[in-house]
Amino acid sequence: MTPELCVGSVMHVRHSPAVNRFCYPLFFLRLPLSSIGDLRLCLLGVNRRAAMRIDYSDHGQRDGSHPLPWIRALLHRHGIRADGEIVLQTMPRVFGFVFNPVSFWYCHDAGGALRAVLCEVNNTFGERHNYLVAHGDGRAIGADDTLWARKVFHVSPFFPVSGEYRFRFTRRGAVQAVAIDYFESGRIVLTTRLAGRARPLDD
Repeated sequence: MTPELCVGSVMHVRHSPAVNRFCYPLFFLRLPLSSIGDLRLCLLGVNRRAAMRIDYSDHGQRDGSHPLPWIRALLHRHGIRADGEIVLQTMPRVFGFVFNPVSFWYCHDAGGALRAVLCEVNNTFGERHNYLVAHGDGRAIGADDTLWARKVFHVSPFFPVSGEYRFRFTRRGAVQAVAIDYFESGRIVLTTRLAGRARPLDD
């Protein structure tokens, strides 16, 4: 697993109380945490000033420490066997500014199978919450598998803090995609898709 730049789009469809849809182009990064400190790029810095940068203080424990021990400890507390590479999928700071509604931590076992995904959510009030999703029986997460989490964190003024999220994480060829559907009282009210075509991250 090597650092990647993914170029694609994000799409939201609100089904209720009024239908609304948007689709915007965007990019995001996928960074293996075991080697994140080895990145040496002109435009991207790790904990240093650059046009784009990754700050440890934006993720995990948010105290500026390396995020890998934090996520390892969290997985251990939840009894999840993910002793392989952990890939952080996120937006970098751009000229010092960042807005990351959600970052994803892909947690693999030593054989490369995906065992869990941590969804690190930030809202516009500066609050944050982590949804850790995995199969209850510990099996690997497949491309067509659906995982769910009860909604416990305020994000949108249009929706209450109730219901559930359903997640799908897929990688087909170079395309990395996330689908998040929000259900309220058993009815889908929000559809979200994030996808990008990956390429090696270099200068």
